[in-house]
Amino acid sequence: MNAKVMCSKSGVIKPTLDLGFLPLIGNLKSFQDDAGRETAPAHFTLALEQPDGAVTHRRGFLFPAKHLRARENAGHVERIAKFLLWARGGLRLYFSGPAGIAASLRRHYAETPEGRFDNDLIGRKIYGGSLEVLEVMPEGIPAEKIPERRIGGNWNGCRIGFDLGGSDRKVAAVIDGKVVFSEEIAWSPYFEKDLAYHYEGIMDSLRRAAQHLPRVDAIGGSAAGVYVNNEPRVASLFRGVPQDIFDARVRGLFGRIRREWNNVPMIVMNDGEVTALAGAMALGDNAVLGISMGTSQAAGFVTPDGSLTPWLNELAFAPIDARSDAPVDEWSGDRGCGVQYFSQQAIPRLASAAGIDLPPAMPLPEKLVAVQELMAREDSRARLIYDTIGVWFGYAILLYADFYPVRNILVLGRVTSGPGGERILEQARRVLESEAPAFAGDLRLTMTDEKNKRLGQAVAAASLPGLEK
Repeated sequence: MNAKVMCSKSGVIKPTLDLGFLPLIGNLKSFQDDAGRETAPAHFTLALEQPDGAVTHRRGFLFPAKHLRARENAGHVERIAKFLLWARGGLRLYFSGPAGIAASLRRHYAETPEGRFDNDLIGRKIYGGSLEVLEVMPEGIPAEKIPERRIGGNWNGCRIGFDLGGSDRKVAAVIDGKVVFSEEIAWSPYFEKDLAYHYEGIMDSLRRAAQHLPRVDAIGGSAAGVYVNNEPRVASLFRGVPQDIFDARVRGLFGRIRREWNNVPMIVMNDGEVTALAGAMALGDNAVLGISMGTSQAAGFVTPDGSLTPWLNELAFAPIDARSDAPVDEWSGDRGCGVQYFSQQAIPRLASAAGIDLPPAMPLPEKLVAVQELMAREDSRARLIYDTIGVWFGYAILLYADFYPVRNILVLGRVTSGPGGERILEQARRVLESEAPAFAGDLRLTMTDEKNKRLGQAVAAASLPGLEK
């Protein structure tokens, strides 16, 4: 584990509206410390391999077979595997360590609802196969390999960038790096069955931006989900589209849109990756983990040398809370995943705990706006909501930093708009300074201005494609 990332098992600072919160980073570290103190601890290596050959390692201690806590070993490894699967992505897990744990992982992905979800989305839908768990000797672990790709930062010419969220779509027109037009329009694509709704909405935004350009040289897009060669493989924006239509028409949607725009260079990427790219541009530095708190939680990572990676960075599905009764994600069915803490989905739960009465039928975006309006009026109940999110976030940052070599974290998204956003960062910094002062001193945790919080991803997306020679 990262030596600078220290954390008490239960967390020194408690989120006021969620006193049962059990930081996963503290749980993992405590387990490693306890197992490592044994006279003869067991050792393990977990390696996750992607189809393109990228390999990520995770090593640590486990309790010896006859120890009373040996029954905790399999669950400990599964939480690490869960985080790796959604942070990195991959199809094949190699395990070297005590007997029985690899078999336990296989059963998990084959038999439990949460494991089958991971197997279906990561394995079948993203990578086109089932997750494999291979038990090997230490020498059978493949070497760690992190291929990188350089993309973005192209500003020459007349460009359109768009960012598709669950409650609004944003677009920007850019000429040689200067933003000449930007706009956001409300829409509701999540449960829309008719693909024409999505197509017409995207085309409408592109046309609006094009009116402010003498020509269109390139188009870049940011959207929730997993995109491979501009094809959505898993995308919550199209959740309402029947699977047969998704397979037949959604995958080729952006190819169709590109043809409508004279086949100009076009790149569509996961919104988290574009968040990180926007962060690197805004900060003038690399090693950036971008976190967008909006309809869902999006994340992306720019490496210390300025590259993007083939990692999934789908931290919405990565666990941060280790308690057994943590909130359940409605899609994956798993507990304690980031989306329930760092998106508008957390607002009704926290508002209720704070004593704020919001009509059950009120849409989530409107509930968020209602809380933001209370916060703007310095309502103490609303302040508790943002304080709680901030404490959660501080402990999540410690976890993320144990898997990502970060020196910058940039936060965007509708949840951070208004004075509540600064409150989130204040509380997160308080956690970091208390739990890991050395790490906190080296980390830059920041937000962009209000306009960039909402439109920065669309602007950054405009820079994704290079112009063809």
